[in-house]
Amino acid sequence: MALKKILILFSGEGNNMLHIIQNLHHKEFHGTTVEVVAAITNKKDAEGIEKLRPYHIPCAVIENSAYGSREEFDRALVERIDCYQPDLVVLAGFMRILTPVFTQHVKAINLHPSILPHFKGAKAIEQSYADTQKPAGISVHWVSDELDGGDVISQQELHRIKEESFDSFKNRIHLLEYELLSKTIVDLLQ
Repeated sequence: MALKKILILFSGEGNNMLHIIQNLHHKEFHGTTVEVVAAITNKKDAEGIEKLRPYHIPCAVIENSAYGSREEFDRALVERIDCYQPDLVVLAGFMRILTPVFTQHVKAINLHPSILPHFKGAKAIEQSYADTQKPAGISVHWVSDELDGGDVISQQELHRIKEESFDSFKNRIHLLEYELLSKTIVDLLQ
């Protein structure tokens, strides 16, 4: 049986991280066991830190504000990631634009709440909700030097509901995220 290690990067609530842990951690998929070896956040007050405690998964806090440049922060991040030797790094709500210091040294995927290449960046859900002419949904893509510009691995569209509230739309996007991200991780690790 093969063991595949993943490391999760997050910045906030950690809901996607929690779903990865609940769905994949110490579980077997077609002869491959997945282990979440660690998580790293760039925010010392990230709510997700508390969500990790019951699982005894190590969590490092590396605050980007402590570094003089994006490259310095990314260097510290890569050094910590290398300590765990993960097979895959998963960005699950990690709100940082990464430099080549990271992208050229770490095999990582990112979850994005739109059908890329539409609506890149931090306001994707709001933009997708407002623009009813473009498809809504989510994407999982490889992390590259370009913001939300890496090759798309998987996508899932969200059926639009006429006159749906923004909160309902956002909640349905999140439900899709929980499902597709775990499935994509398993597919990549096999």
